[in-house]
Amino acid sequence: MMQTELITKRNIATIGEEITHELGAELVNNYRKANPNDVQGYIIGKEILNQILAQPGCAGIQFYNAINEMGQKTLVYVGLDQNGKQLINYTVVTEDAQLQTQKGIVADRSIPSPSGDDLWGDSWFIID
Repeated sequence: MMQTELITKRNIATIGEEITHELGAELVNNYRKANPNDVQGYIIGKEILNQILAQPGCAGIQFYNAINEMGQKTLVYVGLDQNGKQLINYTVVTEDAQLQTQKGIVADRSIPSPSGDDLWGDSWFIID
């Protein structure tokens, strides 16, 4: 079965789960060892995530690897509805009971986090 079929059959709002610090460190270190010169992570503020999640019908967020205007790796993120469809547009009811189409939020401007820099608080991932 294709992975897209598995995703569409799951409740989007329930995808993802908490893992242990140890497993998180193992997964991150596996990536860092395999890709030492790649961007190691991104910092995204809660305000934009909350704005995306607050859109009517938003059940989750999809993150895309992307290249920004300056040629740097980044993430683009967009809300998903319960069926896994991107919230590019959604309908709202105005105060005068009219239906109005709104553009969904498509976001970027995350900050790459430096590898192993205690300033960003990711030193718990460093396991030798």
